[in-house]
Amino acid sequence: MTHLPYLIAAFAVFLLVLACDALGSWLRLRSARQLAQRRQQRLQARGNASAPAPLATELSR
Repeated sequence: MTHLPYLIAAFAVFLLVLACDALGSWLRLRSARQLAQRRQQRLQARGNASAPAPLATELSR
């Protein structure tokens, strides 16, 4: 009795799950980079439009 078909199937499933996990991680990282880049561009555009007011160092009532 040989276990070769089971081993091949198990290894194939393992590789499929590993590839799906890697692809999902790559897509999430790509999305996060795009969001960060858009946020940085918005902040730069906002900074070029007008200088932000200095923050008050004292609390007021």
